[in-house]
Amino acid sequence: MTSTSWVLLALAVLVVLLLAWAAFTLTRLRRLAGRVDRAWVTLEGTLARRAELADAVAREHADELGPLRADALRSAAAAARRPSGGDREVAENALGRLVRELPEPLRAPELDDAGWRVGLARRFYNDAVRDTRALRRRPGPRTLRLHARRPMPRFFDIDDGLDAVVGTGPAGRG
Repeated sequence: MTSTSWVLLALAVLVVLLLAWAAFTLTRLRRLAGRVDRAWVTLEGTLARRAELADAVAREHADELGPLRADALRSAAAAARRPSGGDREVAENALGRLVRELPEPLRAPELDDAGWRVGLARRFYNDAVRDTRALRRRPGPRTLRLHARRPMPRFFDIDDGLDAVVGTGPAGRG
């Protein structure tokens, strides 16, 4: 073989390796996008469940809560289901704050459990977003514009007591 043949062979091997890497990375990006989508669906479900339970507590315990607090809780639950202006994080923060301020006897165990589930679902979602953003920001995928047409996923940041979630769970509380 001549030196030109060796150069062409080396170039062909490099092209094959680059294509294999690009295919692997694109597959990984697609899997991460699916992970983000599934985590978002789960997070939305847990947020909806918490809003339903908060609304039920406001209706069932309206006398104990008082009219102002019951109306505020009902309004916050409605706003969390359909946030005005599209800012779901603000609506969820308002609902979460009101739920945490409920007196202990009125807070149903299901509502506490829903709060824990929201914290965990948010954590799984944000982990998926972090992994996706990290891979998409690497030089290779950015240069080859892999997944460039897909929007960059956004973190979902709410005050849900996540620090407590990574400590002891609902079963660990006394």
